[in-house]
Amino acid sequence: MASAAEQLASSISFSSFSKATELKKRLWFTLGALILFRLLSFIPVPGIDPAAMQSLYQTQSGGILDVFNTFSGGALERFSIIALGVMPYITASIVVQLGATLYGPWQALRKEGETGRKKLNQYTRYLTVAITLVQGYLAVRGLETQSVRQGIQAVVMPGTLFVVAGTISLVGGTMFLMWIGEQITSRGIGNGVSLIIMAGIVAGLPQGIAQLLEGGRTGSLSATFIVGLVVLAAVLVLFICFVERAQRRVLIQYPKRQTARGMQQERSHLPIKLNTAGVIPPIFASSLLLMPLTVLQWAGSSASPDGGAGDWLITASSYLQNGSPVYLTLYGLGIAFFCFFYTAVQFNSEETAENLKRHGGFIPGIRPGKATEEYFDYLLNRITVVGAAYLVLICLIPEILLTQSGLALALGGTSLLIVVNVTMDTVSQIQSHLIAHQYGDLIKKAKLKTSPRRR
Repeated sequence: MASAAEQLASSISFSSFSKATELKKRLWFTLGALILFRLLSFIPVPGIDPAAMQSLYQTQSGGILDVFNTFSGGALERFSIIALGVMPYITASIVVQLGATLYGPWQALRKEGETGRKKLNQYTRYLTVAITLVQGYLAVRGLETQSVRQGIQAVVMPGTLFVVAGTISLVGGTMFLMWIGEQITSRGIGNGVSLIIMAGIVAGLPQGIAQLLEGGRTGSLSATFIVGLVVLAAVLVLFICFVERAQRRVLIQYPKRQTARGMQQERSHLPIKLNTAGVIPPIFASSLLLMPLTVLQWAGSSASPDGGAGDWLITASSYLQNGSPVYLTLYGLGIAFFCFFYTAVQFNSEETAENLKRHGGFIPGIRPGKATEEYFDYLLNRITVVGAAYLVLICLIPEILLTQSGLALALGGTSLLIVVNVTMDTVSQIQSHLIAHQYGDLIKKAKLKTSPRRR
């Protein structure tokens, strides 16, 4: 039988949406922030020739750079002020969350609640600046070297001034993008950083579809392959939607309590999602691989052709290209690791078991306290194994097929998972706002009916 919230959600209509003024403000703010993000991706770093930069990127495209370019919404190929995207911020978040799990003082901060969370967020911002400084300097120096090496004057006036100005521009762009993401989260709809990544991926979708259709027109891609790819994408979308809504409901019972109907046994369910970590593991794994591999690719391509250190850099870069067996293996292991890690961060078995014991709740057949905690750990490990296998499958299978076909579509397995998952989360938040608005209207009507009439 449907719950009251589900019945109320089914009655949501366009008229109720038009009355939700607060929700419309949040949606307009989110849309405006994403439009600003797209505009920033077309503003080049000072000292860059856009046409020459496009030609230079074509000589270096492929592998890691294409993945980085997809997540930044094409900002890397234009070397805009947000060319690094939000990847430094994600990398900093990984480091801080690992530190909050392993480092004693940060563990204490995490247990302090809202105050500790704010301090950890501040540490994340500081670390983002440091990572962006390193990545920005390496990117600017690498671009300068590539311009000379390829004979394409993408940098109008190379030198110290360009390096300083370019690095500062990239740091400022990334920090502004991080601020936009935080503003979307607090004043808009959905998770700001995830929406920015999704907007970058979706921005490259028309180009990928055009490339697919052009391949069919020229005969380089067969009609069977194109139809099969479309069918596979549709099946993956349905599969993602099904798994993301799947959950294991743990029955929770409370002691009998005296009510107006006599002694009643209260029961509820604790839902545990099959994929508790969401899209975080693929994003974290991508970010963790992108940072060193991008530096390795720039260093290997700009090394001296005489041999020596340059040879092993080029060899390592070729082994770690996007779609290579080594890259796919590391990527899959990274997804599995972050799936277990982030699930452990999100769901604290000890705290959940203690809260149930404090409120008198228990799982039938399981003793409260330590036994309940062990049961949650056992259950969560089994669920996470299935969730990790699902994420690895979704992210790697399309990547392998696209690599074998030689088609560089922006909407690979990881991108498809991010787009579908973020869209579902955003729609769910919109629905929550509408339900809250309807509850507010019902409460107002109830107060009006129960208020004493004026004589």
